[in-house]
Amino acid sequence: MVTSTSPSSKRNKLALHHHHHRHRHCPSPPLLPGLPDHVAQLCLSRLPPSLLFSVSRSWRRLIYSPAFPPFFSIYALLSSSPNSLDFFTFDPISSKWNRLPPPPNPPPLDLMIHHPSFLSRHLPVQSLAVSGHLLLLAATTQNLLPALPRPLIFSPVSNSWQFGPPLITPRRWCAAGALRGSVYVASGIGSFFSTDVARSVERWDLKKPRGGGRGDWEKVSGLKDRRFSRDAIDAVGWRGKLCMVNVKGDAPKEGLVYDLERDLWEEMPEGMVGGWRGPVAAMDEEEMYVVDEGGGCLRRYNPVGDLWEQVIQSNRLKGAVQMAAGGGRVCIVCGGSRGEIVVVDVVASPPWLRVEPTPPGMEVVAVHVLPRMSAPES
Repeated sequence: MVTSTSPSSKRNKLALHHHHHRHRHCPSPPLLPGLPDHVAQLCLSRLPPSLLFSVSRSWRRLIYSPAFPPFFSIYALLSSSPNSLDFFTFDPISSKWNRLPPPPNPPPLDLMIHHPSFLSRHLPVQSLAVSGHLLLLAATTQNLLPALPRPLIFSPVSNSWQFGPPLITPRRWCAAGALRGSVYVASGIGSFFSTDVARSVERWDLKKPRGGGRGDWEKVSGLKDRRFSRDAIDAVGWRGKLCMVNVKGDAPKEGLVYDLERDLWEEMPEGMVGGWRGPVAAMDEEEMYVVDEGGGCLRRYNPVGDLWEQVIQSNRLKGAVQMAAGGGRVCIVCGGSRGEIVVVDVVASPPWLRVEPTPPGMEVVAVHVLPRMSAPES
């Protein structure tokens, strides 16, 4: 269960435990001679983590402690065989891939990533980054049924997994997205195809405590038809709206926009849907980016002119299949090379690009940007 406790209060509680545990069992030299550790932490928190990492072991421990402001890391769902799924995070400070703790077991995850008849095609495993958490939301079982009756949630602060509330209708091949701390699933297929499911939309507000009728999935305004059950798609949270198109790739599309304040679905602006020619992601739900998978061009949406403006172009971006944004970076997975993640700094002038290879033998299923994991004291 995800409670309403804020990430900052969780960090403070964990930091207090960390402080008492260290001083009770294993006294160590002060972080800065002549200053109490809590004052030294305030001073050191103003410095880049990359600088602290290279100075001393105690400073290195500090930047991974709950007391230190978390920097952003890449979180990836990786696969090493047709139906395996592993959870990793890439630490940009140490330049290392670290495995996340395994999800709760039982029940074991029963996921199909490749169907024996279509080994060249990835079956969708839908995941989200919401309010500092990683959510595993929808997938397909070996029997071609919805694999997740309720979400799995990983918290980088506590370095642990939890179960979310049961979905009203577990589904696969759906639209999935996040907007202002809430998770949305729309359309898709349940245990069998149903027009009612194909038109339905569910929302779960992570900020609400569970119990008493709150903090569970609830139905919101549905879709007018079933045209969004054709593919597993991303619903992108942007400026109080949820934007989605009915198919992936460079094919002609139809788009809808959900207005949170009015609980109303509207047709997507012509320029927005016309330029939606590949994966789309939003930075802090404020700036929306698309990769034109055919031309390898990263663009930013300008609502004033209803157009997409070029940020950077590179052959490495051709064939893009999935992307995430956060901390001033856009992280892109390309279909021709799922063994690497292309990272673009969209804040730099001019924007720059680098490539992060995945662990040997691993392919990227999905990528997200979240705060780094807190590490226990070593």
